[in-house]
Amino acid sequence: MERTKTVTWSDPSAGREAARTLTGLEWLRAMARREAPPPPLAEVLGFELEKIEEGIVVITLEPQEYHYNPMGVLHGGMAATLFDSALGCAVQTMLPPAYAAPTMQLQINYIRPITIGTGKVFCNGATIHVGKRSATAEGRLTDSDGKLYAHATGTFIVTALEEKAAR
Repeated sequence: MERTKTVTWSDPSAGREAARTLTGLEWLRAMARREAPPPPLAEVLGFELEKIEEGIVVITLEPQEYHYNPMGVLHGGMAATLFDSALGCAVQTMLPPAYAAPTMQLQINYIRPITIGTGKVFCNGATIHVGKRSATAEGRLTDSDGKLYAHATGTFIVTALEEKAAR
């Protein structure tokens, strides 16, 4: 039996413009309040910013069947996307306006599979170091009881946003 999913999202250019005038912390909080558009990927995959503090971000996901790999568990790439987002956003909270921190490296250790039966998962990202040129962060992917499913570290390059974003 076929299933369908309909997704809507906002033009991400408004978010890029907000990032030029707001600190990283302000920008992410504006996204959480829906005053700045979230990234289209978050809308497509169904994850949410749940907690945003200086140096700490928690992103949540309610696993769905469309997140599954052929083995019937959450695709590892979905977990990687959660880590890339949570760790990157944790770094972003520490940046001034008009700066971003794209991912340079992401290392993930998968502990156990995630399924729909796992329930809502929480990807916690926390900064370890934020310097002038690079930053590092770490994260844990857990269920509502705190059971660990994966952990990760990431390295990010701190860079000024270009005057005109590539379209």
